[in-house]
Amino acid sequence: MPRQNTCPAKFPPFILSQIEQVALHIVATRKNRGETQAQWAQMLGISQPTMARLERGDPAIATATYVMCLWLVNPSLNLLQLLPEAPVQVPNLIKNSELLAPSPPCMAEEFAELLAQWKVPAL
Repeated sequence: MPRQNTCPAKFPPFILSQIEQVALHIVATRKNRGETQAQWAQMLGISQPTMARLERGDPAIATATYVMCLWLVNPSLNLLQLLPEAPVQVPNLIKNSELLAPSPPCMAEEFAELLAQWKVPAL
């Protein structure tokens, strides 16, 4: 299991409260449908004990598992609607520090600039 960067106990209380509220909503939806933790766990590809932890609002559960669970609650879920606007697409290979630093000109750009500045000598 990958190591987490931030201990869930250090999450802001507001975030922990939100996770607990989401968990309560998941429990209510599952029970209203008459389905068991084991059934949901199977659909999510997790164990029943992990499903029980999720329903208790355990912040150490993978975000993707919570998102999948929310999708079971509402199949029309679109997390992008939670964002104010879509960010610019950046290739995964570029690091944030590279975005801040200006990229060095490539050889073709330097050559094109030299050609633009070159003047043909008068004969």
